[in-house]
Amino acid sequence: MKHLLPVLGSSFLVFGLCAAFAADEPFRPEAGKFPPLEKAYSYRGELVFVDHATRRGSIRVQGSGMFFRNDPHPFAMLPYGIVRYHGAPADLRDIPLGTVLHVRAYLPPDPKTSTVPVLPVNNKTLDANHNRGAGIAPAENHVLLLEDEPSHCQREGMVWKLKELDLKNNEGMIIASREPKQGGDNKAAEDKMTFDAATRIWRGNECLGFEDLIAQGTWPAEGKKSLGGQAVQLGIAWKPTPDGIFTRFHISDIWLDDAAMQRSARQQTETHKAFIRGRWMPAWIDAVEYGKFGRATVTATLFGGMDAALYADFKKGGSAMMNAVESTLKHTHGAYGPGHMASRGTLKDVIKTPGDPVLGSSGIQIRFETDLIIEGIRPSRTVRVRPDSWPLVNVPREEYLSDGSASIDERFPTPAIFTKY
Repeated sequence: MKHLLPVLGSSFLVFGLCAAFAADEPFRPEAGKFPPLEKAYSYRGELVFVDHATRRGSIRVQGSGMFFRNDPHPFAMLPYGIVRYHGAPADLRDIPLGTVLHVRAYLPPDPKTSTVPVLPVNNKTLDANHNRGAGIAPAENHVLLLEDEPSHCQREGMVWKLKELDLKNNEGMIIASREPKQGGDNKAAEDKMTFDAATRIWRGNECLGFEDLIAQGTWPAEGKKSLGGQAVQLGIAWKPTPDGIFTRFHISDIWLDDAAMQRSARQQTETHKAFIRGRWMPAWIDAVEYGKFGRATVTATLFGGMDAALYADFKKGGSAMMNAVESTLKHTHGAYGPGHMASRGTLKDVIKTPGDPVLGSSGIQIRFETDLIIEGIRPSRTVRVRPDSWPLVNVPREEYLSDGSASIDERFPTPAIFTKY
């Protein structure tokens, strides 16, 4: 959590009818500046589609109406946008469809290059009709922070307090409320959520089913039992619900203790570390000092939200490679691998800015000296950087642009991408 600032004034303390709250005015980020978190619009919903290669997807946003009728709402991760899953850094590909996520987002920085639809700035206030209500398609669809329920709760210092369960025919209901970890909240609203035989229950190093808790005498085989406000972390998803209930969420995971939650976070952290070392660290260019015959010294800020071990690999005097990428973080000129056209050089300095960095930034600047700078390395542009200790591998076809031009057909693939038989 070192590189993730606390979020102030969150109103996601309970599952209410309204899914979102907003800054006073819609906010559009500027190139080369990390946007202030307090200007972000917040909402939540179910992940229903992921295009991991272009860092975009769709969320069924919770509004005031019938949740199942809400159309999937496209979103795009900002280049410096942070994804967190199980309390750890993640990529979109790590999150299962159906997971309920919390979103902090802004208007598209540049509508002309947006990878998702550009909507009227007041779209979040419009009623979608057909019993769907307002707020389900906000124009703020460029995401700074995307996190699942345990990530959100841990960052906010919250836990779920389990009040009562009712079990019958291998499925049931749990009544719970989200409250501060330190001290209770008598005003916290209670939520009724479903669980079933597929719900995973984590305790220490164990993964249990509710039949294990029944065998141990902790849960009844059938019927109701008071759980006495037991503090846990919950993974929350959505699935269609019978009995005319239109917005009822489902418990996918229960972490019974801190040891179990920490174990899940460690596993996810290792997954993400391996991913970044293969794709390189994203950053943007703060300044370029040009020399003669293609030489240059580049100052860049590494993006935030990742494990400290990744940043520790950037060492003064070490060798490195820097390659231009598109706003989706796809490598350009990548047909022979990201290292083929990348600028090679030396890390002349690695500077940690004092204090807490803003969300999206690591607070770490590098000064990179190269004797052959490529065209895509310009101030405010996004790049990826590889310290020499990381593996040099080829990325799959969908994760690079073949000619570096960021053409419309490559950013929005047409049916022509499919092989003709």
